[in-house]
Order: sequence, then structure tokens, then C-alpha cells
Amino acid sequence: MRLILAAIAVVCSVVSLNADTLIKDNVTSFELDNGLEVVVIQDTRAPVVVHMLWYRAGAADEPPGKSGIAHFLEHLLFKGTDDMAAGEFSQVVAANGGSDNAFTSWDYTAYFQRVASDRLELMMKMESDRMRDLQLTQEDVLTERNVVIEERNQRTENDPGALFSEQRRAAQYLNHPYAVPIIGWMHEIEQLNMDDAMAFYRRFYAPNNAVLVVAGDVEPEAVKTLAQTYYGVLEPTENLPERARPAEPPQLSERRLVLEDPRVAQPYVIRTYLAPERDAGAQEDAAALRILSEVLGGDGASSYLGRKLQFENSDAVYTGAFYSGTSLDDTTFGVVMVPAPGISLPDAEEKLDAAIHGFLQDGVDSDVLDRIKTQIRASEIYARDDVNGLANTYGQALTSGLTIQDVQDWPAILDAVTEDDIMAAARSLFSDRNKAVTGYLTKPEPEQAEVVQ
Repeated sequence: MRLILAAIAVVCSVVSLNADTLIKDNVTSFELDNGLEVVVIQDTRAPVVVHMLWYRAGAADEPPGKSGIAHFLEHLLFKGTDDMAAGEFSQVVAANGGSDNAFTSWDYTAYFQRVASDRLELMMKMESDRMRDLQLTQEDVLTERNVVIEERNQRTENDPGALFSEQRRAAQYLNHPYAVPIIGWMHEIEQLNMDDAMAFYRRFYAPNNAVLVVAGDVEPEAVKTLAQTYYGVLEPTENLPERARPAEPPQLSERRLVLEDPRVAQPYVIRTYLAPERDAGAQEDAAALRILSEVLGGDGASSYLGRKLQFENSDAVYTGAFYSGTSLDDTTFGVVMVPAPGISLPDAEEKLDAAIHGFLQDGVDSDVLDRIKTQIRASEIYARDDVNGLANTYGQALTSGLTIQDVQDWPAILDAVTEDDIMAAARSLFSDRNKAVTGYLTKPEPEQAEVVQ
């Protein structure tokens, strides 16, 4: 027991230290002559390295009518180049004991490999090859398009929750391309072709539109030499267009939607609001919203919504609030409630509204805020043990308009959030001026049997 208590005391003393003192990533950055931004995160605790190449191009950068092309191209990059056969890239990574994958979001597309650190040069050689020398056949395009169609069938068409999320997002954004699903609308995916893929590739896949993040057991100077050897010889794209997206008009009206599907296992009500993202050099508003999401709907036992709706009144089996601020443009803040059996969705919405109103009156519990900050400090510290996660954090930030300094300042900014900051964010978010999207996901009402006279 004494050992356990001693261990707890050590952990508490660590996480109670000032976040700025503890969060010190060993980061070096430089830019090649062709515009490629390179970030090196040195961590010599294990002889492994993560090599991630991020493009400032995602679903929100697609031309109208070509939804899904960014994700489709991500699939196609695992086909051939002038030096590699289709599928050879991943085969070589696996043969060298590594793993690789890729992912697409609205603001970026990223490709990564995790390998032994002495295999970094091979990864750079192959990844730089497919930055400019992708070679596709018509068969590649048709085959991979069918793969994406099947992926949409499995992940979206067969999941009422995914369909509901897609519809709500389309209602949330009136003008901005964040309204379009990353995977694309089915009727547009079915029409994507080689010309679409190569046009997107030639426009966005260039060293001056990319960020290379290398994290792990590496020396910055060695990474710089390799980057110049393999990426530095690539030509930049001239007159690369700036990332100008359509702005949202003032949202003057609430939007409401109901999706009924017999496959729904648990009905719920959800409401989302437009909210500011993290901005370079000005992350304080986003930090207040991040803490607000935890205070309002983080842990069920200690969050405000959890205490009021799950434990004091047993009106809900689940409550939550969510916010992700790493976004190039305005993001969303949401609250959700899964009602207890016997409580209708309109009643659940009324109870959720009453709880939010109660929070605006009651304010922040200082003890809860202290616990949340301690948990966030601890999570930021533990995140430093995962080089893949670190590479992801920096790459996502840099392709979403933030800087290295913003990433390193973020823990301290979170730690400095006050109760007044949180309440100011809540009042602004839940004001009548900020019109929300409210959605019900539910089963259809059973049809009444026809009465025979």
C-alpha cells in the first residue's frame, strides 16, 4: 500500500508541474529550396522512426462535383510509379519490418511509414518518387474506384449513425465545403475517372504544398541531408493557388432534421454549433472551448451534463460534449444525449436544454476544473511517448494553419484557461445569435394495424 501511495504521489507531483516546463519536444525545422517544409522530432529512446508526408490538400479543396477525389487519389498513390510496380511500395515497407498507411481529412492528406531508423533513407526514396511520378492504368482507376464504392457501402450506407452524421454536417455548413463528406457522395464517386485524379494530383502533390515530418531516433542534420537528396531535386508547382474557401454567410435560422432507420439500436438527440478553430498566435478562444467540452460533457460521473442527466435524474444513459479545434476554418461544438428508456427524443431535447441553461446559471465547479486540467496535463505528457502521435500532432497542425510554436504553446494555453474564460465561451456558443443544427436519430414509429369494422 505504501508503494502504491508513493507512486500516486509521484504522478500527482509530475502532472501538477507547470505544463510549459514539461512539454519540451526536441523539434528542428527547415525549408528546402523547392518549398518543402521539414520538421524533425528527435526521440532516441527506441531505434524506430516515423516518416510522414502531409499534403495541404483534402476534401475541402476538391473542385465542385468531384467529391471524394482527394480520398480516391490517396488510394491510387499505392499503385505504381515510374520506378515501382503497383503494390510494391507497401510490400517493400513490410519486407523491411515496417508498416504504412494513409488517411484523408478535409484539410490534408497524409502518408506514413513506421520503420527501423536505419530504413529512413529507403522510405524517403520511395515517398519522394510517388510525389511526382505516379503512373496509373485505366484498370488501376476502375479497380480502386470500386474499392472506394464498397468502402462507402460498408462504412456509411450500412451505418445509420454515419448517414445521420453526414446529413447533419451538410446542414451545418451552408456554403463551406466542410459540408461535403470526405469519402464523397456516392453519385459523384461513381463518376470519378483518371483525368480527375491526375488533375488533382498535378495541382496539389508538390514539394511546396507539403510538410515532411520525421519523428524518432534520428539526427536532424542527417534528415536534412536525406531530404535534400530525395525531395530537394523535385520541381515545385509554379503559381500554386492559395487555399481560398467559400466563407459561411450569417446563419440566421435554426436547422432541424430527423433520420429514421429501422437499424437504429439506440435513438439519440444531438445539437452542433459553428465554433471558432485554433488560429495561429490566437488559440485562447479554442482552448476555452476545449475545456468547456470536458466540463460540460467529458467524464459522465463528473461532467455537468452527466451529473444532471445521468446520475441526479436518470434521464439519460449517456451524455457528452465534443469539440476539435484543429481545423483550417470554422469547426463545430456539439452536445449529445441518449435518453433513458421511456423518454422521447423531444423530452430528451427539453431536458438537455434545461441542463445547459442550468450550467449557464451555475457556472464551473472549480474542483472539476482542477481535475480536468490535471488530466489534460497528464495526457499531454503521456502523448510524448508515442512518436507516431507526435508526428500526427505536428503534421495536422501545420496543414491546418498553425505553427510549430502554436503546437508547443497549446498545453500552457489550456492550463491558463479560467472559469471566466469558460463561461464567456459558453455564453457566446449558446446564444440565440449562434443558430444550431439539432438532429434526431431514431427508429420509425411502428405502423398501426388497420382496424376492420
